[in-house]
Amino acid sequence: MKLSSREQIENLSKFKSDSFLTTSFYLKTDKSRMTKKEIALSSKNLLSNGRSQLDQMEMSKDKKESISQDLEKITHFCSKRLSSHNFSGLAIFSCSGQDFWEFFNLPTSPLNRIIFDQNPYIRPLSAILDQHHRIFALTFDRREAKWYDIFMGEISLLENLIEDVPSKVREGGWKGYESKRIERHIATHLHDYFKKIAQKTFELFKKNHFDWLFLGCREKYRSDFEPLIHPYLKARLKSWLKAMPSDSPTAVLKESLGLEKKLKKGEEDEIVHRLVSELEKGGLATSGLKRTLRSLNRGEAQTLITTRDFSKPGRICPKCSFLFVDELRCPSCKRKTNPLVDVIDEAVEAAMDKNCQVRHIIPPSKLDRFGKIGAFLRYKASM
Repeated sequence: MKLSSREQIENLSKFKSDSFLTTSFYLKTDKSRMTKKEIALSSKNLLSNGRSQLDQMEMSKDKKESISQDLEKITHFCSKRLSSHNFSGLAIFSCSGQDFWEFFNLPTSPLNRIIFDQNPYIRPLSAILDQHHRIFALTFDRREAKWYDIFMGEISLLENLIEDVPSKVREGGWKGYESKRIERHIATHLHDYFKKIAQKTFELFKKNHFDWLFLGCREKYRSDFEPLIHPYLKARLKSWLKAMPSDSPTAVLKESLGLEKKLKKGEEDEIVHRLVSELEKGGLATSGLKRTLRSLNRGEAQTLITTRDFSKPGRICPKCSFLFVDELRCPSCKRKTNPLVDVIDEAVEAAMDKNCQVRHIIPPSKLDRFGKIGAFLRYKASM
């Protein structure tokens, strides 16, 4: 299954087993950078490391047997599928003791890793989705308009329109009056054509719920077309393309992905700048792992912001589900806390459960100076 929506991650995060651990397996499979042999070797080494980890773990026989079966299933899957796998990454989640199995084809290469934990390690999936926006691209000229859906490195044609508005006057007429009449007729025809494109753009946008809008046309048409765009669309217009309807989908995709990368970097810089500004004035923001976890536990957090691939061990209360860096007992219920392989992953999952936005920032950034993690707050609870 291809990773394509936040809903997939939310559904995956709901799986938990009280009796067994879940195996999470992430593998780079980008054949543009690695040979099939290198990918197969990476898989073999990763699974071998997993078996070594398992040998050193102290747990019940049933738990060990479940993980051992996970590793065998993943080994079998990779031996059958990797040679024909045409995505940049692979993620597999297995809990044999609960008959749970799920895998995702990834559009972006993850870090190679294998993790045994109470629930699926979802943070890399969240980070990948956070890199991509669903882009609505329109290219048009006097003859044709094409609408594209661009998401996670792929492009598909949604619709096209053929009109062929005349481009110049072909008749002179008496003292040029006929020429002027024809020019007015062409201008009206062009305006109606642009209105039709704008209306169709809004209809398609409402159906597909895109994040960003890219437009491609000759520069001389921009001032005529832009006023016709619905205000809802104008707010999502992020860039103008050089691409034209005559260009191939591959060319439109290449230009759009380049723009997406630049816009994404600017977006990340802006959100970190806002966080730092809010912190410096003592506003509704917090930073650092301990303070951020505390705000998340209290329900204060509105948007969780973390550096991509930032990882730290931590602890969790089995009753309250509160997260901590090093608390051995939960301050709320006084129960003994359980160790976590990665408390950041649990924080991402907790944020999603609480309907918080989660943003992953590609390092280096100013967030590094503030503990690599922080949050915008809904409110500040009294101490």
